[in-house]
Amino acid sequence: MLSAKNLNFERHFKPVFHPLDFHLDAGGLLLISGANGCGKTTLIRLLAGVLHPTSGKVESTAQRISYVGHLLGIKDDLSVEENLRFMKRFLNFNQGTDKTPVFDLVGRLGLGRVARQLTRTLSAGQRKRCALARLLMGAYDLWLLDEPYSNLDDQGISLVDQMLQEHLDRGGACALTTHGTHRPPVSNLQEIRMLSGVASA
Repeated sequence: MLSAKNLNFERHFKPVFHPLDFHLDAGGLLLISGANGCGKTTLIRLLAGVLHPTSGKVESTAQRISYVGHLLGIKDDLSVEENLRFMKRFLNFNQGTDKTPVFDLVGRLGLGRVARQLTRTLSAGQRKRCALARLLMGAYDLWLLDEPYSNLDDQGISLVDQMLQEHLDRGGACALTTHGTHRPPVSNLQEIRMLSGVASA
């Protein structure tokens, strides 16, 4: 579903990481791990098409892709419910229809208590949950997630793990970055470790 061959990216004529090769099948997870500043976000942005490689190529057979990056894509002056309604209208207009009621999404994400609050008043973890809601708004083949566990408590981490397992069980695939010690408890996992600007599988 997603592959890279001799993938390289340079910044100021210096490689951010060594050339990468990998192949991610349906039902599989690509875990991109390493400390902050080692190139994880650069790699996930290359996979999402936000950046273009210096050399090599990325190929994907996924028809529908959802990318959640560091910039969460939620509007501070809208409530949680209003943000989710906006996301649903935008995504459904561009990628088909999703019949899941916003009320159900709010409940699934554990945001019922703050559903009518402006997102600028939420904690970092609640804002992350709000952003991750878009993953539940359509039958996406491929998820690309940059630090999905950051700012989440134990319940939030378990929620992401559950969402991820359901996605993989449906035949989806995912590439995600992490700088923490938590590893998603899935069986079909391959890892790329980014160490001091050098990636190793």
